[in-house]
Amino acid sequence: QVQLVESGGGSAQSGGSLRLSCAYSGYTYSMYCMGWFRQPPGKEREGVATVDSDGSTKVADLVKGRFTIYEDKAKNTLYLQMNSLKPDDTATYYCAAEFRRYGCYGLGLRVSDFGYWGQGTQVTVSS
Repeated sequence: QVQLVESGGGSAQSGGSLRLSCAYSGYTYSMYCMGWFRQPPGKEREGVATVDSDGSTKVADLVKGRFTIYEDKAKNTLYLQMNSLKPDDTATYYCAAEFRRYGCYGLGLRVSDFGYWGQGTQVTVSS
């Protein structure tokens, strides 16, 4: 059974940094696409970044240059390093995964592309 467990959320000042972690377990597939999504208060869930099983990444324009997605396969953990945080980054952040032969190829930062989700972790940025 696939499990994704996020941690690392909390509060930060504008301009500050946080690092989110997503510990994953329960699967042995070698090809996959993993990602971070967020849902601001009162808004729909949106894609933030993805990482392919081969290490290639995709980052949404809204956070490009500020957020970095990376994976530590030895620890079975996905990370999202968030720098230069803004109040607009306030949201519940979710880790997601999809297992497919071609990894992230052909996938966008779309909620519908991912079938496995964590429970979410809250990030609040104050000005």
